[in-house]
This record gives sequence, C-alpha cells and structure tokens, in this order.
Amino acid sequence: MSEFSFGSWVTFGKQVNGGDAVDLMKLAYDNGVNFFDNAEGYESGKSEIVMGEALRSLGWSRDSFVVSSKVFWGGQKPTQRGLSRKHVTDACHAALKRLQVDYLDLYFCHRPDIDTPVEETVRAMHDLVAQGKVLYWGTSEWSAQQLTEAYAVARDLRITPPTMEQPQYNIFERQKVESDYLRLYDLIGLGTTIWSPLASGVLTGKYNNGVPADSRMNLPGYEWLKEKWSSDAGRAQLAQVGELAKLADEIGMSITHLALLWCLANRNVSTVILGASRASQLQDNLAALQHRHKVTSDVLDRIDLIVGNKPEEPRRF
Repeated sequence: MSEFSFGSWVTFGKQVNGGDAVDLMKLAYDNGVNFFDNAEGYESGKSEIVMGEALRSLGWSRDSFVVSSKVFWGGQKPTQRGLSRKHVTDACHAALKRLQVDYLDLYFCHRPDIDTPVEETVRAMHDLVAQGKVLYWGTSEWSAQQLTEAYAVARDLRITPPTMEQPQYNIFERQKVESDYLRLYDLIGLGTTIWSPLASGVLTGKYNNGVPADSRMNLPGYEWLKEKWSSDAGRAQLAQVGELAKLADEIGMSITHLALLWCLANRNVSTVILGASRASQLQDNLAALQHRHKVTSDVLDRIDLIVGNKPEEPRRF
C-alpha cells in the first residue's frame, strides 16, 4: 500500500463532484497513490457514488488500486446503523454498488457498537471475506481492549480476524497509535490507515490568524470543529502551531510537510490518508516526500519539546 493514500471525508459529494473528483483521483494515482478511502457515512453515501463514478470513468485495472468502505452510520432506521449482521451485510452490498466494484479491499467497522455482540460482528465480517466481497476487515477508532477482544473471538472461532485500524493520528493526537496499540502491532500484525494527519487543517497554519471563509470550520455541520479550536486548549495548540511553523521554516519546508512526514516517521503507520478539495492542495501534500530526509531524529525531538505530549510507553513487568 502506498505511504500516502487519498480519502473523501468532507470533500466528495459536498465540495467535490464529477470531473473534479476524477481529476483529484487521477492526480493521486499518477503520483503513486494506490489506496482510496471512503465510508457509507460520508455524505450519506454520496461520497461513494462520486468515487464510484470516477473509478468507472478512469478505467483503472482493478488489481492496481485498493478501495475501502466503512460501516456504522447508514440511515436513520435502527436496521440501518451499527454493526449487526444485517447492517454489516446490507451496507457492504450497498457500498459495492455505489463504488461500482465487485469487492472491497478493506472494510472497516467505523466505530464500536456496544449494542451488538462482538462475536456477531466478527462472524459477519468473516462471512463477507469468505464470500469474496471483502479481502480484509478492520476497525476505526476502537480501543485496544475492543480490538483485542475482537481478535480473540476470531482466533477462538478460527475465523478471519481484524487486521487494520483507522485511527486519528497527528502531532496533537498520539495516545492510541503510540501507546494504546503498541503491543498489538506485533501480537496481531495490526496495520494503521491514518486519518486527520493535519488535524483538520490546523497543522497547515491556515487558522493561526482566524478562520478562512472557505475552510472546513465554516462548513455546515462542522460547528463542533470550530468550537474545539476556539476552546482554551485549542488556542494553546494554535500557539504551538506557530512554533512548529518556525521549526519547519528553519529546516526548509512548510509546516504541512513537516506534519505529514512526522506521521510517516512512525514505523507503525501503514499509510497516511490525504484529503483535498483542490488539485493544488493535493499536489502540495504529495510533494512532502521530497523533504523526507530533513525530518531527522533531532527534529522529531524538537517537535516533542514544542508540543509536550509524547505518550508514555506501557509498563513492562
């Protein structure tokens, strides 16, 4: 899987449609990206429809790319949500139709479902794998305990276990990836597909002097994001963004590139999902790899000093 991947959260079906989606996906693909991430909950399925139309238009060989969906938030009815066998199965069939593919490479449980027995979800995912509709299944924003339980159920039943997790991971959000999941990387071979590496755009520095009119924080439905970064803790982190920008400038790159390369410096990161509504954004993000050699261990240590949030490793007795 490519180190950078391309995701559709917030953009496809909202800010990006039709030909623009085709152009963005082609740009990503032509620059080595082979994983395209989606979910039933992104714009109520519209995001997958847009991506499916783009895939049909582009006509890539199916063995040259990886596509995902996630299941949890389908519709408003009780049978259209969560991780019951019924919804997991129905949502998979719907995603295949919207994305216009015969199988999903990756299928994620978008959140844990406390109302459905873990065994039911694990069996449903295994059955989709056995039917050839899904190649690998995993989770998103599950705790280490929940992941371990799902793996143990699959192992005991001798069926397909979860093999990947999609967590939020960025300079400000580190606990799960760097501490909670630490023993799972070797124990179950856990891979990670990282979302929000730029902390919803905050780590680009564009919010340091206020909220731009065309930014994500001003989109309907994302008021929570503006509230988060307007809080005392959010303002403190924005001040740290200023210090990070100075460090990035000192070593000859943008803060955006620094934040993306910081994620890739973690050996337990399988791929970092990029999101963009414009080709110029995506092209700039992809160009980060040209500066990889500049992010040394000393630079990583200086980042830790600026943000002061490096998690403690779990105790070993």
